[in-house]
Amino acid sequence: MAAELSFNRVGVEISGKRLLQDVSLRVSEGEFVALLGPNGAGKTTLFRAALGLLRASGEVLLNGRPARQVGGRERAGILAWLPQQALVTEALSVLDLVAGARFRFSESRRNAESAARDALRQAGAEVFADRIVSTLSGGEQQRVAVAALLAQEAPLLLLDEPANHLDPAHQVSLYRLFGELWRAGRGVLCISHDVNLLSHVGDAAAVRVVGLAQGQVRFETSYTDADLPGKLGEIFGIHFESVQAGSRRVLLPGAGV
Repeated sequence: MAAELSFNRVGVEISGKRLLQDVSLRVSEGEFVALLGPNGAGKTTLFRAALGLLRASGEVLLNGRPARQVGGRERAGILAWLPQQALVTEALSVLDLVAGARFRFSESRRNAESAARDALRQAGAEVFADRIVSTLSGGEQQRVAVAALLAQEAPLLLLDEPANHLDPAHQVSLYRLFGELWRAGRGVLCISHDVNLLSHVGDAAAVRVVGLAQGQVRFETSYTDADLPGKLGEIFGIHFESVQAGSRRVLLPGAGV
């Protein structure tokens, strides 16, 4: 049975403020879903509900079970999370941090370190293995966080602005990596403010795009939808123009609403 995360009419209210309302969404292994929307739309809140970090009305289900009833080790075997900013203040080495992401496995230290080094190589961060995490730059820490995500070996990935702090070359390589993982069978739910980075995951027609604004789903469509610029314009409050750059369509924000 394929791993699946589903939200059924999910609502979240904190201190009298409604952050999500009637959100329904599903992602399974082998699917790539991009979650787009302005700041404060509720995107990260939705992730926190999936991780059981806050209470929500409706249903948040992991493999058909309420997410808050799934224990930490079991959840780690289903769902891996890359936060916007993975802050580490302890004097941990990069290798220790990435090996620790494998806490769900019953394995020797040697096996954990071997898997961690493989994940670091895949994320292009192997040169940092012996460094202390807190001494790295923001972009370097983000690449280490990606390695920790990979080391967890979960079938579903939650990516919250995964290209945060990265330079353009590393942004492109990272989205290509996530595209490879997706085509190999992982399920991906990815928050992004740069819609054009999605073109680098490959098979653009199969990428589902969900627009979230003011805590509600406003649209769900394909990345190749000709009407996507207009739909993005409605949720971001700015006009988008579509231009062709070689074989790629690029969406550019312009003046006006």
